[in-house]
Amino acid sequence: MPAASWLLPAGLADILPPDAAFEAATVERLMAVFAARGYRRVKPPLLEYEDTLLAGPGAAMTGMTFRLMDPVSRRMMGLRADMTLQVARIAASRLRNAPRPLRLSYAGQVLRVKGSALHPERQLGQCGVELIGSDAPEADAEAIVLAAEAVGAVGLADVTIDLTMPALVPAIAAGLGLSAEATTALVAALDRKDVTRVDRIAGSRAPVFRALLRASGPAKPALARLASIDLPEGTRAELARLRDVASRVGAGRPRLALTIDPAEHRGFEYHTGVSFTLYARRARAELGRGGRYVSTMGEPSTGFTLYTDTLLRALVAPKPERVLFVPRGTPAATARRFRAEGWFTVAGLEAVDNVRAEARRLFCTHALIGKSVKPVGRGR
Repeated sequence: MPAASWLLPAGLADILPPDAAFEAATVERLMAVFAARGYRRVKPPLLEYEDTLLAGPGAAMTGMTFRLMDPVSRRMMGLRADMTLQVARIAASRLRNAPRPLRLSYAGQVLRVKGSALHPERQLGQCGVELIGSDAPEADAEAIVLAAEAVGAVGLADVTIDLTMPALVPAIAAGLGLSAEATTALVAALDRKDVTRVDRIAGSRAPVFRALLRASGPAKPALARLASIDLPEGTRAELARLRDVASRVGAGRPRLALTIDPAEHRGFEYHTGVSFTLYARRARAELGRGGRYVSTMGEPSTGFTLYTDTLLRALVAPKPERVLFVPRGTPAATARRFRAEGWFTVAGLEAVDNVRAEARRLFCTHALIGKSVKPVGRGR
């Protein structure tokens, strides 16, 4: 087969040893943290009918979703670009009679039509939880604290949580009489922190939105600055909710770095309440996102998704495994004993003159020579 035929499409890649094993182990550690807090695992399918997958809040993912015709039903299907809304569907259908609040977790791969500057990959690993059926601020705080705990459990302690309210800017704009078209343009300008464009769109009402941009920063001073802004009456409940959730998160994780960006909207297209992004100093992009939304069936929900690809790049590489080369003719009981002691074993299938060299060739760290285990040095 010519080498050119081995090329993969842009944004797709093979994961090789030892990275594939490290990814699987990291995902299982995350899932164990979720399980310990009462989140039960579900496994949605890769493909669903388009009208189900992209219904309601799922419409926000339309531009990112691969679609194809099902040759059996002749209906259009979508290949999932995000797992959150699949879990919400499961809750509303297969688990509709389960007690609420319902806590579910998931892990899997998603595929997107295109990547971004920070996420050029089109196939991404996701791992997360959904807390469905509760509108309590305690639910928001639980999701945020659990996200920080999970990331810390796999080795990233220097996490920052950035809180936002995606519905805040549209609510303020509506209260100040801005049109829907102007609001859409304003949200985009605030995401880019483009003050000049904010002034041009909002006109005499721009000072309010400028003040929102200035309110960004560490949680306590940011909340104080937000409280001093003269906002429309209908938005005060949103700010009260943000203060409540921030207070609960601080009580649950007093050493967690908590910041607020009240004007952030990008990446939260279907979120309706307190939302958040996870960052770490060693990561080149966000580790994950989450927040409050309304499910397809109208249930109040919150949760988060961790991006396992970004998370893995920020983690310290695992220590090399202890791999023992077991020459041909070694009794099976001997190999089993070494595996019971924590070794990985590679069995020789042919007799060789130089056991140590053969062990190096097969990427082993040690070799069984006679009855002794000997290090073999670096592999090729």
